[in-house]
Amino acid sequence: MTSKLGSIDSKFRYIIVAAKRARQLQAGAKPMVGAQGRKFTRIAQEEVSAGLVKFELTEETKASKRRGSKEGKEKSH
Repeated sequence: MTSKLGSIDSKFRYIIVAAKRARQLQAGAKPMVGAQGRKFTRIAQEEVSAGLVKFELTEETKASKRRGSKEGKEKSH
């Protein structure tokens, strides 16, 4: 069975990345999966699950992770 998180290390990060991608879709970005008439949040979740959304951890995120904080920041591309 395939994990819904794909290559993402936590559920929290999955939600953050998907939310940022949903905002990009709302702003006019083209979907990377074949989707018609569905909500941006669902399209973003499908894209993240498929590994189509690239993201990187910033130095601030890495430092927060070492401290055990969930207040880090991710940049999605």
